[in-house]
Amino acid sequence: MKKVFSLLAIIAIILASNCSRIPENDNPVIGIWSDIEVAPASTTAKSQTVRKEWIFNDAYLGRYHRKINGSITFKTDFKWSYENDKYIISYPGTDMEDQVLSMKSSEEGNTLADAIGNVIAVRE
Repeated sequence: MKKVFSLLAIIAIILASNCSRIPENDNPVIGIWSDIEVAPASTTAKSQTVRKEWIFNDAYLGRYHRKINGSITFKTDFKWSYENDKYIISYPGTDMEDQVLSMKSSEEGNTLADAIGNVIAVRE
């Protein structure tokens, strides 16, 4: 009797685990996006490279980094959503404003642009 009960318990566990599948997110924004700005050298300072990097994952979360000359100066997590061909990025716990971006495709590659068309990031 114990063997039959054990077999039924195993079958119940297998059936219950197969019922809860997480839907696959294959949104084209998933991946690494970046923006690089180079401030020219002046008489008092060397040139400075500022790199902003967004890493989007399939759980509608991500990580934002800001690097100056290769050193991380700021990093935070963000949430993102996709509605009406727009990506809404929010940075909870920071004073950064939400961003509403759209993806543009061209011969050079994919870019994320703001509402007035300024390129915010380029896919790596």
